[in-house]
Amino acid sequence: MAEYQTPEFHPAFEEYCEAIWELKEDDVDVIQARVAERLHVSRPAVSEMIKRMQAEGFVSLDGNAINLTDDGLRLAEQVVRRHRLAERLLTDILGLSWADAHIEAGKWEHVISAPVEAAINRLLDNPTTCPHGNPIPGSSYAPPELVALSQVPVGGTFTVTRIPEELEFTPGLLDFLEEATVQPGHSGEVTAVSPDGTATVEIDGRHVGIGAFAAERILVAAGSSMRQPQTAASRS
Repeated sequence: MAEYQTPEFHPAFEEYCEAIWELKEDDVDVIQARVAERLHVSRPAVSEMIKRMQAEGFVSLDGNAINLTDDGLRLAEQVVRRHRLAERLLTDILGLSWADAHIEAGKWEHVISAPVEAAINRLLDNPTTCPHGNPIPGSSYAPPELVALSQVPVGGTFTVTRIPEELEFTPGLLDFLEEATVQPGHSGEVTAVSPDGTATVEIDGRHVGIGAFAAERILVAAGSSMRQPQTAASRS
């Protein structure tokens, strides 16, 4: 896929387009407050950057809602694609943890060139998702039928399929989910649900409590059972 060139290279534009794209992917209202939370910046800083991006033709406003223009969408998809390919490389080939790969990929996404992107894609045999199950833009990803873990009843089985970006930005959560093997391809059973919405699941022979916030966002294939897929790292 051809590299998209911005009129003037600006990493901040990339960060903002990426954040807006990912908020929309997670079905979160894209308003300045949400962008500020995602990027850990002040609301006045977001307001100023959105004005600049609007002037450059990357975003448009519909009341309080922020939308990507065609140029903004192309830039966002390029950055997200490179971030998720980098995460696959860092976990599958280099063996980094989920959390470390997420942080490092945030740096790599700005410096990966089109030839390097193509080379990573070939090395990984054209992956369709990042390690957390989120689709790689421009890949042949076909969305399966999924439900939130919180919708699986007690006694119901499931296979973890996607850990949305919103959870990737929750401090400590990626480490917890990786340690508990609440990862794409791993199957389990809901054994209890507490009044506060915490789901207790048995997965890989362990009982794990998953709070309501995460249970409402982790996407699973309900009633499914599958073997854990091998990664390049697990095959080596």
